[in-house]
Amino acid sequence: MVAERSALFPEHAPLIADWFNRFNESIPGPVPGSLELVEALHANGVPLYAITNFGADTWAGFRPTAPVFDKFRDIVVSGVEKLAKPDCAIFELAARRFGHESEAMLFVDDVLANVEAARECGWQAHHFSDAPGLEAELRERGML
Repeated sequence: MVAERSALFPEHAPLIADWFNRFNESIPGPVPGSLELVEALHANGVPLYAITNFGADTWAGFRPTAPVFDKFRDIVVSGVEKLAKPDCAIFELAARRFGHESEAMLFVDDVLANVEAARECGWQAHHFSDAPGLEAELRERGML
């Protein structure tokens, strides 16, 4: 993307390069309480998987900075797969890769369109707004 955009907008090439080189600075960090939930789920033996709309290059630069993802068994990355949420195709791919039926999995996302798409694709889903809300649902489901 950087090379393509730089060629299209050569007068902005240094800014485009800066966007990529400083991408991790644009990530605000984990939502309070979310890392603790991941740790608790992992400690309870709940298999963890992820679907992210990161680009392949930005994921490659971000992933080493977030050790929490070491707890996940597999991560589907949009930029690698050339699929993105909310397209049902990414949920279908994830179900195959993760080795579970869609209806057996709980998808958590802060974007309502992604949650609605997951439900339409047969997944259980939670629209994330804060860690206490997710924790309550996880407890109701017996996952914590």
